[in-house]
Amino acid sequence: MNRKQKKLVLGVFIAAVVMILAVFGTMAMRKNKKQEQTSGPVSTSGVTTSDTTPVPTKNPHEGMVKSELTGQWIKKSVAGNRCFAIMINNIEYAFRNQMGTSKADIIYEALAEGGITRMLALYQNVKDVKRIGSVRSARHYYVQFAKEWDAVFCHFGHTKYAVAKMEKLGTENLSGLSGIGPVVYARTSSLRAPHNVFTSGKKMLKGAKKLGYKVKKTNSAVAEHFDFNEQDTVLAGGTKAKDIVLPFSYYSTCRMKYSAKKKKYMKYEYGQKHMDRYYKKQLSFKNVIVQLVEESNIDRNGYQTMKLGNVSGKGYYFTNGRRIKITWQRNEKRNTMVYLDASGNTLKINPGKTYIAVYPSNRKKYIRVK
Repeated sequence: MNRKQKKLVLGVFIAAVVMILAVFGTMAMRKNKKQEQTSGPVSTSGVTTSDTTPVPTKNPHEGMVKSELTGQWIKKSVAGNRCFAIMINNIEYAFRNQMGTSKADIIYEALAEGGITRMLALYQNVKDVKRIGSVRSARHYYVQFAKEWDAVFCHFGHTKYAVAKMEKLGTENLSGLSGIGPVVYARTSSLRAPHNVFTSGKKMLKGAKKLGYKVKKTNSAVAEHFDFNEQDTVLAGGTKAKDIVLPFSYYSTCRMKYSAKKKKYMKYEYGQKHMDRYYKKQLSFKNVIVQLVEESNIDRNGYQTMKLGNVSGKGYYFTNGRRIKITWQRNEKRNTMVYLDASGNTLKINPGKTYIAVYPSNRKKYIRVK
């Protein structure tokens, strides 16, 4: 190989080496660029920086407000709903077949007659409750409770005292014994009368609209009742209350057992779990209020009455396994009703469902708390 040929071979070799180095250099640059895009630019101080604008955390309660019944976050559209209050049969036979009660925001329980109790279940979002009952007749003090919440009062039957109270207070009601009855209520053949009347949220709304009742809240006054803590709070002071026994009578005893796991009181009656048979749930409450009232027979039939006009009284508040003493004040003419703490301030309760036992003050000695 002469000198000229050697120079040509050497030139080809050098060109090949340069090309290979160029290829590897391009690959390295691409790799570094990819790493920079992944990790972000690095400042001379060694702190990672980025030009990306941070995405703000979405407010989980956007478009929501706190319920005046439970203190929990709910849709604005639901908060604008008017309450429905419905009489619930609680005699033992009916108790075993109750439906829809676990969906109530607040439940009142009080004596009716003969030692039995009835309940008043309050719903703010009643349309989603598919089965409610069994429904029974009204008593005048349940009319008073419903009025405090400006609720549409729902019942199947009544006493003359209840009718008089509804007329006096101007209570908008859905009576099973009126012309609207077949629209709202129906009997089932699987249970014996009179414990077999049921309804649904949609039927109640349909009945209210047919009678021209407003189903959205108006400027009508709703009694204050209580305020809510911003978050779940353990009572300051107070006494231990893991087990509450409320013997309304020889026949009916309510019992609340605190579940530390659920942080709620689980309801029992007639020695068994208080179940919602439709939704297959035991009734449970974050708050328990015992409102001591002066109660007596109103006539020879054994119908009860309670002093709930311009009056005050005592009671207890239970939450998170503890109890404090409270007082309450009610004025029917002004439609005011409020629970107060030991300092005389509006009682603050925890967000969640509330059970209110309207309990005879002359049976206070039978209440047991552990």
